[in-house]
Amino acid sequence: MSFPGGWEWLVVLAIVALIFGTKKLRSIGSDVGGAVKGFKEAMKQAESIKEEPPEPPAELDKPADTSEDASFDSSATHAEHSEPKQ
Repeated sequence: MSFPGGWEWLVVLAIVALIFGTKKLRSIGSDVGGAVKGFKEAMKQAESIKEEPPEPPAELDKPADTSEDASFDSSATHAEHSEPKQ
């Protein structure tokens, strides 16, 4: 079986037009065209965002907190999770 040629496509289009009607086909075509247009605009916007260098987060500029309150006490944590002695 070969790929349909020009006349076959014309017959298929005529049958589709008879089934759905020209108004329905026109609305489907405009919906598809709007979707393609929206997709192209989104792709352009994504490319423009990708080209701009991102700013570093403000958290990376701050020095690390080295106070006593911020340190981790592993003995307190271990004691909380151990089984009680009987």
